[in-house]
Amino acid sequence: MTSPRRTHEAPHEPLTSYYPDESKRRVWLRGIFDRTASDYDAIERAMAFGSGPWYRNRALRSAGLSRGMRVLDVGMGTGLVTKEAIAITGDPALVTGVDPSPGMVGQAHLPAGVETRIGCAENLPCDSASYDFLSMGFALRHVSDLGQVFDEYFRVLKPGGRLCVLEITRPAHGMGVAAMKLYMRGVVPLVARVVGKKEESVELMRYYWDSIEACVPPDTVLATIRRAGFADVRREVELGIFSAYCATRPAA
Repeated sequence: MTSPRRTHEAPHEPLTSYYPDESKRRVWLRGIFDRTASDYDAIERAMAFGSGPWYRNRALRSAGLSRGMRVLDVGMGTGLVTKEAIAITGDPALVTGVDPSPGMVGQAHLPAGVETRIGCAENLPCDSASYDFLSMGFALRHVSDLGQVFDEYFRVLKPGGRLCVLEITRPAHGMGVAAMKLYMRGVVPLVARVVGKKEESVELMRYYWDSIEACVPPDTVLATIRRAGFADVRREVELGIFSAYCATRPAA
């Protein structure tokens, strides 16, 4: 008897003001990230007030990353999380980065020894049970199928391996939503216009808020991680919006 087919679990409904339907989401995202990659780091530094490296490093350590671990950083982009993983593990050769955007990977100025691969989270170009730790920084909203992604994460982690997925989460209350929307939909695109060189960087920053606002709630993400087989599943929250989804692949 065959098991029932798992239903498709997109992180949000298609945002049709950017792409026409779900089938075009991946193509649109890869294109806009490729074309705006040269602006990305400058915009990130400005919108995060320079706090990004500190937060990423602390979140990875809190999730269990330590010296000597072999790490896979999925959705590596320009390598912002990758760099912190290298600093913690102590050896660039232990860290591999994966991203679907060649443009973003091309802007990642990483130490010699780091391996980078072009690929997507839903179908990782990696062997099974190969990594001690898997990270993803602020890219979960961009995948096509949450269940498939966490199944892949479970597959490539070794038994006992740790998971840490960082994401920006819609605030739980109305005042918080209004304040964040004002900042992300108003201030951040303006910052992108001033700091960036590409007009499409403004569109990308607008998309950031729209995808945050439309994304499934944290409880749905946690439930999907559990269904993939992970244990010790938890969400650590900073300022009500910065979520770190942490879990462990059971050792047995």
